[in-house]
Amino acid sequence: MQDNDLKNKIENVLRTYPENVFTVEKIADVLRYHGSAAFKLIVQELAGLERDGVAVVTQEGKFQLNPEKQKLSGIFHANDKGFGFVAYDDLAPDAYIAPDNTMNALNGDTVDMEIVRPAQPGSDKGPEGKVTAITDRKYKRVVGPFTKSDDDNGYYGQVKLTDKKIAKYQFYINDVGLHPTPGEVITAQITEYPNAKHPDYMVGIADEVIGSVDDPGIDILEIVYAHNIPAEFPEEVLQAADTIPDHVTEAEKVGREDITKQNLVTIDGESSKDLDDAVTAWKLPNGNYHLGVHIADVSHYVKPGSLIDKEAFRRGTSVYLTDRVIPMLPRRLSNGICSLNEGELRLCMSCEMEIDPSGNIIKHRIHPSLMRSKARMTYTAVNKILESHDEKTMNQYKELVPMFEQMGELHKILYKHRKARGAIDFDDNEAEIIVDEKGHPIDIKLRVRGLAERMIESFMLAANETVAKHYYEKHVPFIYRVHETPDADRIKTFFETLTAFGITVKGDPEHVQPKTMQNILKKVAGKPEEMMVSVMLLRSLKQARYADQSLGHFGLAAPFYTHFTSPIRRYPDTMVHRLIHYYQDNGINSETKKKYATVLDEIATTTSEYERRAVDAERDTDSMKKAEYMNDHLGEEFDGVVSSVMKFGLFVELPNTVEGLVHISRMDDDYYQYVEQFMALVGRNTRRTYKMGQPIRVKVVNVDVEQSAVDFDVVNPEETPTSNMLPKRSYQHRDNNHRNNDRHGHSNSNSNNFHSNNRHGKSNNSRGGNHNRNKR
Repeated sequence: MQDNDLKNKIENVLRTYPENVFTVEKIADVLRYHGSAAFKLIVQELAGLERDGVAVVTQEGKFQLNPEKQKLSGIFHANDKGFGFVAYDDLAPDAYIAPDNTMNALNGDTVDMEIVRPAQPGSDKGPEGKVTAITDRKYKRVVGPFTKSDDDNGYYGQVKLTDKKIAKYQFYINDVGLHPTPGEVITAQITEYPNAKHPDYMVGIADEVIGSVDDPGIDILEIVYAHNIPAEFPEEVLQAADTIPDHVTEAEKVGREDITKQNLVTIDGESSKDLDDAVTAWKLPNGNYHLGVHIADVSHYVKPGSLIDKEAFRRGTSVYLTDRVIPMLPRRLSNGICSLNEGELRLCMSCEMEIDPSGNIIKHRIHPSLMRSKARMTYTAVNKILESHDEKTMNQYKELVPMFEQMGELHKILYKHRKARGAIDFDDNEAEIIVDEKGHPIDIKLRVRGLAERMIESFMLAANETVAKHYYEKHVPFIYRVHETPDADRIKTFFETLTAFGITVKGDPEHVQPKTMQNILKKVAGKPEEMMVSVMLLRSLKQARYADQSLGHFGLAAPFYTHFTSPIRRYPDTMVHRLIHYYQDNGINSETKKKYATVLDEIATTTSEYERRAVDAERDTDSMKKAEYMNDHLGEEFDGVVSSVMKFGLFVELPNTVEGLVHISRMDDDYYQYVEQFMALVGRNTRRTYKMGQPIRVKVVNVDVEQSAVDFDVVNPEETPTSNMLPKRSYQHRDNNHRNNDRHGHSNSNSNNFHSNNRHGKSNNSRGGNHNRNKR
């Protein structure tokens, strides 16, 4: 029997004390594992660690970390005060790095480090480390407005850094390379990083002018360049796209099933132009349903190794920002021959399924085909048909209405089936930021997901699962979308927090099931603590990613899952189509399995990174535009909800999804103490209590658009609910100076990080229509 969690815990003990030697009994004491059964398990896992080369056995028969494994590496996370942390292990706590031990690493750098003070057993504090080398720089270039002044330190000029993670540094431009004009927004290669001689500035070479500070939309373009997202297609790629016919040729029809007579429709948001999925459904004589999901055959046009293919891989995904789309493919493809436009003959890859009344997919076929969309439907129109039964809309599409009604029935069956197996349903509010012609935000509207949106999601999920299971059972190299089971320690902490709030949880943290999480959300639905529990649950889960192994999808409670349905905007989907074509054209045998066996891991890893890059850019853009919008509402009051509580204050989310901070230094009606057990701030004298999910009225008092930060004040604090959460003990009186210093201390070390990290780690993908599908 193998216990991976125990194995990891033992390895963590050895790594925390790399110079120490341990008996089995000593390790059992440190881990508080007692009894003969526990002793036997520890011996087994130590033997496994020795086989893996992690542990070595001394001449005395004791165990020690292998000296070759003592060098640790990880990602450095900088703090504005000069210290930082290194995340070097998924299970071990991050190592604290004192200011003198950072080697002037920048936030996000990959570093080698050594532990200088191990973590104390039983303590919440992690180990202390020392950076010994910076092995990879996150920042290789910067972007920002160019300025010249009398304070240029002898250099040609400066770049004003707007990236909040490095904004504290000066950045000088030397006399080599471009000589930009003040007011131009430029990119610059970094030639000198902060070091012992100049710890507070960097030096670089100007290499490109991307616009002027007065250009509409330049603020978003800065974010695009800051995240190293390719903004323009190389000319040779556009020329390659121009050589592709804008219509389906006779030769391309050969070997494809003609499904042009079927009632195929696309259903997307009003603004969507890259339509990559069409659907159809009908009831079968045996009582089952036929569901057809027909996806644009992008891989037919994007050939392996071609200029377009290499550029698509370099981008990894389309990026949907407030006022623009940065497509993965040239628009001639994404909006033209690859888009399933109404009435146009198109090549597609079909996944046809037979689904019984319980939601089980009992038969399926995956094959290339030839289609023609009968109608370019919108979510709004289909919702008018299915939800409000709008007579005018139903008359307009009277030939398709019976199909839409059957689709609605099928969606309910599929949704019930997913819920029955334990799929977790997070229904986050998403915002659409409306901007004027100059890119200035003038409104923020909530997107409401109707039946049409949820129906299309159900159909796409069904196709993705079907394709993944089909090729998993064929035992061939393939790309999967995986969401692994969360770490036991995180789940244990989550369960313990719920218990502190009086929420009873039944489940084993070591072997947690999606159904357990679903039941927790069901238990708190509609209650004040629903937001808090939902946020904590999200924090305890891992991040979905691409992989060349089928590891299941925890959030969907799906044993097999891939991304098949959006090849116009996601490279992994294009790769999945390419694999399907390859195996259908060449058969499945030992030779054909070799072709992609060694490359899929790199493709999965790289596209996962590019996906996170796109999400970060989308989040940064939304945060900036929301701050810009709130800047027009300084002094106004809003009703909101406490979305997170920290030692340094509370975050409040408004109904339009804007989030701001009430810093503890502004809560001057009492001395507020953070009660960690309940994640609440409680006044020592008044017992006024702030906790997650609590309604609150706030006033906008400050906005920093550059840092995307909004600051609130509590309106009428005397109306705040009270509690008895504080521990029953006497407190020594502290004067106001002490109290305020304490609060500012919390602010400097934490608040900026939470503004920049989007508080909960949630992905605010404010995308339109089609682009919102399958975030999972």
